[in-house]
Amino acid sequence: MDRSLRRAIGSGSAASMAIMERGATDRQHDERSLACLDGELVPIERACIPVTDEGLLRGDGVFEVVRLYEGRPFALDRHLERMSRSAANLLLPFDRAAVEEDARALLGAAKSGDALLRVLVTRGGHRVALVEPLPALPQSLALGGVTYAPTIVLDGVKSLSYAANMLAGRLARERGFDEALLVSPQGSVLECPTASFFWVRAGELLTPPLEEHVLASITRQLIMAVTDAREQPTSLEDLASAEEAFVASSVREVLPVHTIEQLELPAPGPVTDATAAAVRAEIETALARAVA
Repeated sequence: MDRSLRRAIGSGSAASMAIMERGATDRQHDERSLACLDGELVPIERACIPVTDEGLLRGDGVFEVVRLYEGRPFALDRHLERMSRSAANLLLPFDRAAVEEDARALLGAAKSGDALLRVLVTRGGHRVALVEPLPALPQSLALGGVTYAPTIVLDGVKSLSYAANMLAGRLARERGFDEALLVSPQGSVLECPTASFFWVRAGELLTPPLEEHVLASITRQLIMAVTDAREQPTSLEDLASAEEAFVASSVREVLPVHTIEQLELPAPGPVTDATAAAVRAEIETALARAVA
């Protein structure tokens, strides 16, 4: 694989992710177009925070995105636990009970189906919860390598400062790929900007280790629990022996990869199919248990 094709970026940029990624004109205007701002349910177009909030000015804050199945959140507790750890790492005041109350109040009022719940807390002390449509997903992905320098001080933190991750995806798409595969300056394969990365060699399911400064995603943890996957330091050159690959996240669950740079792969392969089925079965079991 041609390393020269990779574009380099650093993740230490102070550029912040926009707090409100979509405006009111991008959303369906009906009774479900609600947000919960600091404990108050308001129409989405009225959910505003001060422009002086450090969450907006510097991306100083934390967030989580939770998958909703027929309006029911999967693994909300685990997402909130990670959000609490992220806030602690940033020395950010965090009221978990209030965030959970906001989320459940919104879900009770929004009557959402299969969708996403986004919750965030800013340095300015504001809490935001909103329901977003589930994005259309392709059947499989083409990944292009992008050199990415992790910010070690933010290990394990779901920070609002996602500009570097978003830029990595844009750089990959400029080259004709669907998504970026982040590679450290030392050549280690890490993850995708918003998903964990798994690959198969000799029938064995592998994923880059957390010690490489990848995020301990909720879906990654689930896959490690329901399969025989193991951590394996990985380079782009190692992927030449890949038999199949997929990305995993709350939004995508398990999504096959058909191309990594010039390497073509079956999508889905048998291990990917089995993993997707195991993940979905665990999700359905957890949701049924929550209703019982």
